[in-house]
Amino acid sequence: MTQGDPGSGTDTAGVVSRSLAALVDVIVVAAIGLAVQFAYGGLRLLVDGPPFRMPDLSGWRAGVLGWAVAVLYLGVSWASTGGTLGDWLLGLRVTGRTGRLLGIPRALLRAVLCIALPVGLLWIPFSRRHASVQDVVMASAVRYHRF
Repeated sequence: MTQGDPGSGTDTAGVVSRSLAALVDVIVVAAIGLAVQFAYGGLRLLVDGPPFRMPDLSGWRAGVLGWAVAVLYLGVSWASTGGTLGDWLLGLRVTGRTGRLLGIPRALLRAVLCIALPVGLLWIPFSRRHASVQDVVMASAVRYHRF
């Protein structure tokens, strides 16, 4: 693959920009999880009355909720627009190798791989096409893109 002008959609993204986008996405997922907990607490306030209480999630429940929110956020974002909020801020777009958006099943599976194996990004500097382990497995690419 040839390297092109950033923003043209042909320049593949490196490990630094992808890691920064992932950091933004971690913050977004945490905010979504907190919003879900506030909504649940508000609903409980309406049903049971005062006082307002945040849900007390055990460690494994919080982990499962966070994992589910992250997979849905990443997968739906990649399948629908090609990018999450972090991708948009860094000017990145996740597609198949041909440049087409990932379908829902492929995007969700890529999200599972990204969450289960975040160190897969460390393969990027060694890959001729700047592919993470997730990109190799899912035949995807992350390129610079102007939204």
